[in-house]
Amino acid sequence: MKRYAQLLIGLLISAFFIYLVLPSLHLPDVWESLQTANYWWILPGVGVYFLGLWARTWRWHYMLRHLKPIPLRRLFPVVCIGYFGNNVYPLRAGEVIRSYVLKRKEEIAMTSSLATVILERIFDGLVMLLFVFLALPFAPLPPNFRNLVIILTVLLLIATAVFIWMAVRPQRVATFYSWLATRLLPGRVRLRTDDLYERFMQGLQSLSSGYDVLMIFGTSVVIWLMETVKYWFVMHAFPFEVSFLVLMLMNGLVNLATTLPSAPGYIGTFDGPGIETLFAFGVERNLAASYTFTLHAALWVPVTLVGGYYFWREQLRWDDFSKAKKAREAADSVEAA
Repeated sequence: MKRYAQLLIGLLISAFFIYLVLPSLHLPDVWESLQTANYWWILPGVGVYFLGLWARTWRWHYMLRHLKPIPLRRLFPVVCIGYFGNNVYPLRAGEVIRSYVLKRKEEIAMTSSLATVILERIFDGLVMLLFVFLALPFAPLPPNFRNLVIILTVLLLIATAVFIWMAVRPQRVATFYSWLATRLLPGRVRLRTDDLYERFMQGLQSLSSGYDVLMIFGTSVVIWLMETVKYWFVMHAFPFEVSFLVLMLMNGLVNLATTLPSAPGYIGTFDGPGIETLFAFGVERNLAASYTFTLHAALWVPVTLVGGYYFWREQLRWDDFSKAKKAREAADSVEAA
């Protein structure tokens, strides 16, 4: 019931974003712009995007290296499977899927790898905020998104500070966890949570030094600059032009919005902010919609096809994740006994 409730919330949020933007569009004009676009510009954009995907793979390899050094050629398919899961299944299920596949292929505990995935999302959010704030002096923030940016800025800064503190001061965290668990958790539950806590803390060790934090953040900047370059290439397929800083702002706002629950493939949460950002900088709304829909498809289709191929090659099914959860619970019961 909880899963269905979360899915329903995601669908409602997607429907809300679609409701905000759809009535203001004249669909025949959107279709006409789509028909006259020069789609050859998508090809170099896709090439740059996959370079960014290799950079993402390197970043995850760097964050996992204290658990196990994994060659990029073995890790790249796992990253693509994660994207496939995010694009096809609801509730960002791809993050759990890639951790499960990594456990099956490389014997890295899911709790530890999920900790690194959470850190990836936090650093991605920080880079998105960096893009927004760098663009503000030259491309002012559309009023509709001001509150969202403020809220996410506060939450991401708090989360970053907490996780860095946990990685740098593990003894203090252990003391606090032990004090809290002793008072709140029954003995049988404590055996399981202690194991989960230890594995999660192992995943956070990629933040144990300032150099590692800078390396992860710097790689994240490169990743998202490459994605913005794809925005720039796809823009040339349509008869309008905005500055690269506006595209950085659009990239930041769009991806901050996609952190919200939504339908699979970020329907609505990607398109609404993208259209409104371009419209705020003088792009005709129907033309902005044509570009945003094309960009969304260009981001969604290639990596979903590649990830779907690797998903099929691994002979994965959705039932595998339920089985993995049950096996994990059975192992915990044995440990408790």
